[in-house]
Amino acid sequence: MDDKKDLQTKTEKLGDGAADDVMLFEPEKRPIAQVLRENPYIVGLACFATLGGFLFGYDQGVVSGILTMESFGAKFPRIYMDSGFKGWFTSSLLLAAWLGSLINGPVSDKFGRKHSILFAVVIFVSGSAIQAGAVSIPMLFVGRTITGIPVGMLTMVTPQYLSEISVPTIRGTLVVLQQLSITIGILVSYWLEYGTHYIGGTRCDPTIPYSGGMASKPTFDAYHDVGPNGCTGQSEASWRVPFALQIFPALVLGIGMLFYPESPRWWLMVGKDQKALDALSRIRRLPTDDHMLSTEFLAIKADVLFEQSYVLEHFHGWTGIRLMAAQYLALVSTWPNFRRLSIGSCIMFFQQFMGCNAMIYYAPTIFGQLGLSGNTTSLLATGVYGIVNTLWTLPALFLIDKVGRRPLLMCGALGTFISLVIVGGIVGGYGSNLAANKAAGWTGIAFIYIYDINFSYSFAPIGWVLPSEIFNLGNRSKAMSITTSSTWMCNFIIGLVTPDMLSTIKWGTYIFFAAFCLLALAFTYFFVPETKGRSLEDMDLVFGDNAAHEEKAHLVRIAQGLRIEAEQENRAAQV
Repeated sequence: MDDKKDLQTKTEKLGDGAADDVMLFEPEKRPIAQVLRENPYIVGLACFATLGGFLFGYDQGVVSGILTMESFGAKFPRIYMDSGFKGWFTSSLLLAAWLGSLINGPVSDKFGRKHSILFAVVIFVSGSAIQAGAVSIPMLFVGRTITGIPVGMLTMVTPQYLSEISVPTIRGTLVVLQQLSITIGILVSYWLEYGTHYIGGTRCDPTIPYSGGMASKPTFDAYHDVGPNGCTGQSEASWRVPFALQIFPALVLGIGMLFYPESPRWWLMVGKDQKALDALSRIRRLPTDDHMLSTEFLAIKADVLFEQSYVLEHFHGWTGIRLMAAQYLALVSTWPNFRRLSIGSCIMFFQQFMGCNAMIYYAPTIFGQLGLSGNTTSLLATGVYGIVNTLWTLPALFLIDKVGRRPLLMCGALGTFISLVIVGGIVGGYGSNLAANKAAGWTGIAFIYIYDINFSYSFAPIGWVLPSEIFNLGNRSKAMSITTSSTWMCNFIIGLVTPDMLSTIKWGTYIFFAAFCLLALAFTYFFVPETKGRSLEDMDLVFGDNAAHEEKAHLVRIAQGLRIEAEQENRAAQV
């Protein structure tokens, strides 16, 4: 009997059945606090999973301060002075992360979620060590590119692993917690750099002519001296230490994962039922013959069999690259599928082109453009930006399932649009005179923070939540790999072009991003459905198909078949 007939046999044992019966195969839903209290593995795994997001956020934020440090400029003058080179330095990690997010799917399916995380940690540590010890521009670029690949992998595989070992009660909240962890990583990097900025170097005689190799002597704040051959009052440790310290949380993630089990779902995907049951037993802290554990095990197995039957039904006989290409092509073969994919990808597109990461990567430069004099002052303002970014992600935890996705997205888009228009008007109106017009400069800085507030509760977290809610089960993983890779590619573009935009069109940079905020508002109003409290079947009504209804009925048949098999095996064992 071939695979397709075997699956059909398993799914046709009870006929259609009632759709509500599928609830019998879901774990009991309990309060989040009770779930966390009763299962310390959930707490531990949540902490370690979010370290992947922390590393992403830290590496996002750390580059902004390093690019303004005079000791970094003395060591790598071309990157410091050339806006194009600065953009490529920032974006090399992002392009590599885009590649990492694409290869993560096959790697995690082949070797498992746990080993995929461990592979990423090893690569990340190697890349970070090369960055921290870089003595030339090629070495610096190689290190940053190597670091980018695991960053892309971790942003995919750690939430995947966490969702597969979690119970439904906490899955939605953990998606937002991932974004919160990213903002904490950014915050830590900002304030760490503010501290390392004061690490002293060799004091040089400022009367000796500068010969550091830059196109012109850089302008640093009055606290530091710049002497011959790039010698400054700031040690190279001021930028090497932030690069090196990111190795520590990566090692914590890797060492911690050694003590946690593989995903039960992955064991079932590769046909290792007993290992899957043992892993689930270990995670839930229940014996393998526990009724609740057995029910959850059957639910996971039913879901895995459903995905396998979906592939066999729609792509029977196809393997390898041909199968993968056909699965991706199916996402655009019908209007409902294409519409879902378009909405998910556009939300990720606007998440980047509204300018969020332009602010994160080049915050000290932006604050300097708004009249803050001195590198120390700019880094301090950047640190405050990180605090605002983190604190205003918290409301999304409480509002996303009460207010809804659409209101938060539209309010955030409108707030960011107004803020950026005002900042652009101030920079355009005062130009280089902002340092002498303190009131205008501080107004611009205030609206940068207001921009941050509006983005942090809206597109920042919801950009990750919404795509996971609109795709049906059969093609969700492939669709989300596209939406995730699209945000990395857009991130790469923004990181690359922003330095040139800030140095050439100046105030036009803010108007450019404001235009996309306005487009995001219009797109949300006309095209984005509200997903608060809606099931996948409700999404059918929105997108004009019945895919989720058919999938749920098919899933019920599989679950019923597995329940019958389990009952027969129990009766046989008792006899």
